[in-house]
Amino acid sequence: MKKKLKLSEYITITSMLFGLFFGAGNLIFPAQMGQMAGGNMWQAVAGFLITGVGLPLLGVAALGISRCGGLAELSGRVGRHYSLFFTCALYLTIGPFFAIPRCATVSFTVGIEPIVGNSPFALPFFSALFFAAVLFFSLRPSGILTWVGKVLNPIFLLSLGILVVRALLSPMGNIADIVPEDTYAQGAFFTGFVEGYNTMDALASLAFGIVVVTVIRELGVTEPEDVAANTVRAGIFSCLLMGVIYVAVSAVGAQSRGVYPVSENGGQVLALIAEHYFGKAGAAILAVTVTFACLKTAVGLITSCGETFEKLFPSGPRYSVWAIVFCAVSMLIANLGLNAIIAYSVPVLMLLYPLAITLILLSLCSRFFGGDRVVYVSVSVFTAGAALLDFFNALPATVRALLHFDGVVEAATDWLPLFGLGLGWLLPAAVGLTVGLMLHWRKRRTV
Repeated sequence: MKKKLKLSEYITITSMLFGLFFGAGNLIFPAQMGQMAGGNMWQAVAGFLITGVGLPLLGVAALGISRCGGLAELSGRVGRHYSLFFTCALYLTIGPFFAIPRCATVSFTVGIEPIVGNSPFALPFFSALFFAAVLFFSLRPSGILTWVGKVLNPIFLLSLGILVVRALLSPMGNIADIVPEDTYAQGAFFTGFVEGYNTMDALASLAFGIVVVTVIRELGVTEPEDVAANTVRAGIFSCLLMGVIYVAVSAVGAQSRGVYPVSENGGQVLALIAEHYFGKAGAAILAVTVTFACLKTAVGLITSCGETFEKLFPSGPRYSVWAIVFCAVSMLIANLGLNAIIAYSVPVLMLLYPLAITLILLSLCSRFFGGDRVVYVSVSVFTAGAALLDFFNALPATVRALLHFDGVVEAATDWLPLFGLGLGWLLPAAVGLTVGLMLHWRKRRTV
């Protein structure tokens, strides 16, 4: 019986997992973070790597070690109704509502718009072509290992490598001389930590982890403990590769401040860098880099979302119908534009990320409390209350004022530690863990 994958199989699965993770946000947010952090880039990157690399690795490990059949089963440790809510909310967030439309808009804004200009018909036309390609690959989910791991990802890595290596060899400025902007001037580490939420990779790890488990089983590793071990190894290799690229892209973004002022978003940062080093050819290189990065991630997300909703609602539509619907919805939302998608995704991420982080950590440590449901429920309830406050705080100011949440946010800022840094959920989660463990130990003594 096969216990371990071959080196060539590890390389292919690592490439596939990296390809699924590394998409739109993984390029634009580190680049902008580097520009904003300047001389404090290394502190910001340290925080970013925790949520952008460490948490995704733990998410993949949680799926492998827990031996759960997917996010629905894993979150079902809290409760059946919670499982349905959290699974649907997470998949819609990393799927047709935010992450998939963002893939198309980043591809267009960064790679295509500088070439074709600001035509009102350009984005609709491009998004139609983009999602036609996504649907083509997504309707063939059995070939995801080949499409993403062996075709799309190598093309992306080659084009990205050309751009980043050229920029690092001839830097535009000295990082230490760049003055940090805004919150990066004082709390660069915590700002980078929260900025890592925007990659959505910790959420995606709970979706993609089961994809890796399935592929490993198809390659002949069937024993649960062997599947778990191989899943963790593949996750380590993939996340290490992501970490190297994050550091490189952040450094290139910081160095660009030696020539250019702070840009509106990370897409513009990458466009300026490409043009600076390669002129007109830079636009073509960037277009290929970003389009393939976003295409491969969108394929993985559509595939995961379609398969998950088919399982969640067995009496509903088939996978192919879900894939078509999700592509259509994503295309419509993509036409709202990149800035609008980012603005409205942040509050949702501030709500879901704390719940995902606590679920991952509890799953990895469940043997210390026997997987007792009371601990899962206690931590999730306390965390959800604080995360809801973070959700209110992250809403656009006009929306928050319209809903009369300003007073609630001001009170939370005054009374909840770390709330101003976007980490107000940490103390409530710790309280929830303490309460849950006390109830667990009391129950054990009673028994």
